[in-house]
Amino acid sequence: MEHRVLNSKWFVLVHVLWLAPSLESATIEADKLALLDFKNHITQDPPQIMSSWNDSVHFCNWVGVTCSPPNGRVTVLKLESKQLVGSIPASIGNLTYLVGINLFQNSFHGQIPEEIGRLQKLQDLNLTYNYLSGKIPTNLSHCTELRSFGASFNDFIGQIPDQLRSLTKLEFIGLGGSNLTGNVPAWIGNFSSLQVLSLARNNLHGSIPNELGQLSGLGLFTLYGNFISGIIPSSIYNISSIYYFSVTQNQLHGQLPADVGLTLPNLKIFAGGVNYFTGSIPVSLSNASNLQVLDFAENGLTGTIPENFGSLKDLVRLNFDQNELGSREIGDLKFLSFLANCTSLEVLGLAQNRFGGELPRSIANLSTHLRILTMGDNLFHGNIPVGIGNLVNLSLLGFEGNNLSGSFPEVIGKLNKLEGLELNANKFSGFIPSSLGNLTVLSRLLMEENRFEGSIPSSLGNCKKLQVLNLSSNNLNGTIPKEVVSLSSLSISLVMSHNSLVGSLPPEVGKLTNLVELDVSYNRLSGEIPSSLDSCISLERLYLGNNSFKGTIPVSLKSLRGLAELDLSCNNLSGKVPQFFSKLLSLRHLNLSYNELDGEISREGIFANASAISIVGNDKLCGGIQKLQLPECSRKNPRKRLSLKIVIPVTISVPIFILLLTALVIYRIVKTSRRQSAPPSNEWQSGLSYLEISNATDNFAEENLIGSGSFGSVYKGTLADGKTAAIKVLKLQQQGALKSFIDECNALSSIRHRNILKIVSSCSSVDYEGNDFKALVFEFMRNGNLDRWLHPSTDEYCHFKKLSLMQRLNIVIDVASALDYLHNHYDTPIAHCDLKPSNVLLDEDMTAHVGDFGLAKFLFEESNTPSKNQTMSNGLKGSVGYIPPEYINGHVSILGDTYSYGILLLEIFTGKRPTDDMFKDDLSIYKFVLMALPSHVMDVLDLSMLLEEENDHEKHEEEDLFPDIESQVAQKKLEECLVSVMRIGVMCSAASPRDRVGMKFVVNNLQAIRSKIRMRGE
Repeated sequence: MEHRVLNSKWFVLVHVLWLAPSLESATIEADKLALLDFKNHITQDPPQIMSSWNDSVHFCNWVGVTCSPPNGRVTVLKLESKQLVGSIPASIGNLTYLVGINLFQNSFHGQIPEEIGRLQKLQDLNLTYNYLSGKIPTNLSHCTELRSFGASFNDFIGQIPDQLRSLTKLEFIGLGGSNLTGNVPAWIGNFSSLQVLSLARNNLHGSIPNELGQLSGLGLFTLYGNFISGIIPSSIYNISSIYYFSVTQNQLHGQLPADVGLTLPNLKIFAGGVNYFTGSIPVSLSNASNLQVLDFAENGLTGTIPENFGSLKDLVRLNFDQNELGSREIGDLKFLSFLANCTSLEVLGLAQNRFGGELPRSIANLSTHLRILTMGDNLFHGNIPVGIGNLVNLSLLGFEGNNLSGSFPEVIGKLNKLEGLELNANKFSGFIPSSLGNLTVLSRLLMEENRFEGSIPSSLGNCKKLQVLNLSSNNLNGTIPKEVVSLSSLSISLVMSHNSLVGSLPPEVGKLTNLVELDVSYNRLSGEIPSSLDSCISLERLYLGNNSFKGTIPVSLKSLRGLAELDLSCNNLSGKVPQFFSKLLSLRHLNLSYNELDGEISREGIFANASAISIVGNDKLCGGIQKLQLPECSRKNPRKRLSLKIVIPVTISVPIFILLLTALVIYRIVKTSRRQSAPPSNEWQSGLSYLEISNATDNFAEENLIGSGSFGSVYKGTLADGKTAAIKVLKLQQQGALKSFIDECNALSSIRHRNILKIVSSCSSVDYEGNDFKALVFEFMRNGNLDRWLHPSTDEYCHFKKLSLMQRLNIVIDVASALDYLHNHYDTPIAHCDLKPSNVLLDEDMTAHVGDFGLAKFLFEESNTPSKNQTMSNGLKGSVGYIPPEYINGHVSILGDTYSYGILLLEIFTGKRPTDDMFKDDLSIYKFVLMALPSHVMDVLDLSMLLEEENDHEKHEEEDLFPDIESQVAQKKLEECLVSVMRIGVMCSAASPRDRVGMKFVVNNLQAIRSKIRMRGE
């Protein structure tokens, strides 16, 4: 028996030894087959890597393949950056001796096969920068020898699988930019060998687990670009080995520990921008002597930048844009002199804070390596130090939105590496230096909202890379240099509006073939519109309004197929309205108002949408859709049509003509005498009789009463021609009512603006009892006044829908545009003196019109200040809550209107009256908003407007419950825009007139904010 067993064992041993070579051969052959299958799944191979994978060479010598010498098995597959396109086959699981897979930076797609879990010897897996999709396979948990797992920048779905908690030997986790959802797993804290944790740019939510504080060897920790909230656990700040720390763009809050520079002494990168951090900047950060990047922009940090940061010799980036640093006082920038020791500094961001005082001369001593210097939107005043010319490597210089003044230093022309120069919204004066022409790599030049004068330097034509040029809202004169409009590099916008430019628009404008926006409105340009504009095929927005262009609208404009907005209003254009406008499918807004156009209006294309076009002030137009309310085009004999044109208008319009002629004579007398003189009542010719007014209002029936004020009552009436009008009947027994009547006629007799209520006619007569009777007839505003929309009574509440965000923004822009016209673009500046919601009327399209000019005042005296002050002699003007403080002393100015406008804006967006019961003691609506800026602005807003905005966009409920990255980012951008809007309201309603901004600034900035919000909606 024993003999038989012994023989059997020898038989097995001999059999195994005999089979061993064939088994080894079989496994090696399996490796080859797996590699060939991998090759078969490659669909594109530009460098022909796979051509070497053939039988002429042993597979261990194929490109990217490494084998183990002892057994000939494949151990490494290394094909990084080979431009390969294809998928990873399941057969990769047969390469069981693999310890490393590196497919970095290729174009592999499809899912990671579950079979990868069979590679139990695998230590390094690098799939970064591919297009892999699906979920991370749970079977990867079997690869317990894995040290490095990199799969960043792919298109995964789902969460980090909990099964991966078994990979306790991991030293590197790189899963950034891969669309992962869920939370940061707490079990990562058990990976005691982990040195790198990168989960940036995903859709992760929740908080940072406290367990991560157990990673005592962690060096790189980055979670930026997620939706992580809460505070950073203090245990994280105790991992002294961390050198790279980034939590930028999340929803974190809390304060930075005072001793963070002591507990994290090895920091090189410390970044937490775009969060909600508060408190001061830790002084202890100077202890992290290797610090290179310190970036906490877009938070709520207060205090100042510690002076001991000057000891950080390796500092390259110091960015605290958009915080609440500074005290608005002189000396806020004392730390700049110490930063001169940071000789490697390349980026210094201080914009959108509360720094005050003058720019110190020490700015000239900053590092000559400085590339980016942003100091915009603070409270700086005074001049720019000439020493700025020492910073010869600057590529971006931003001083926008301050109170800087004086002439702009010529030395800026030495900064020939500048690509962006932002000087807008300051008080710079003098000439634009010709040395700017030396900035040959400049791509963005913003100089709007200043007081520059003189001509535009032709040397700007040397800036051959310029893409954006904005010179609007200055005091520039002279002609437009052909060298500037010949810059074919201009591709985004060329804006020169609101100046006093003369001459023609040079035909060289046709060289702007890539330009998207051209705005030369509100100048004194003349001549014909150049036909060469047909070459500007990229134009989407063309604004030529409020000039003196003449001739016909050039047919060449039909070539501008992408045109979305065209404004030719307030010129002297004549001829027909071109039919081709109806064929421009992209055209969304067309303004042809106040020209001398004639003929028939089309009913097609944009002309089918009355709200998209404006053609008022062209009395010879006819036809069109019914909403335009134009007369029918006559088809009769031309001679008869001619006689009708002459006889009918003369017969009907004599009374109105006499009225307007008298008003014009009175206005000329007023303008010449430089003082306001009230004409006797018998000089006023009535356009309508008392009988006509009585009939129109149904004998002043109570049901037609739509409002009343101190000087009169307003009735809805139907005139003899069937048109609906608003009729203001004066209470002549009220002291000042007659003067109010005359003032309002004077103010409105020649005003032409789409946002100012138009006077139709007047009545100066006697009633049936022989009493004096006076009335003004206005356009009827179907949606009533703004006050009823903001504060509807109980009875009206259900009839007034809450105004949406965009509606409110449009209204404040409309009102600001009206005031800008009155203050800056009318022959004699006019102060309205009684701006409030009840004097803002809304038409059927919710366009706002400023009305009630009964307290308006012409400002005749010359003044060197923008306020155009004038003393009033008839007591305090305005309404409680909206009256500027200086009116108590009798000083009327356009900046008084600015104050009232600021209060109005704050009321519109908070939904609270300035006389609300909550505003008592020392609290006002101004302080209420100021204290909330910027971090708590959402707490003071009327949030119903956001609900209405969502309804307007017809958002789905699922989108609200499960917001994605785009919607979260858009929400943050929306909040930033709302902060900007409220800041404008606060700037307008400052107690001191000299601290207020002008209406040009308001209009331009609100329009820019509206554009941003529209982009968010699109």
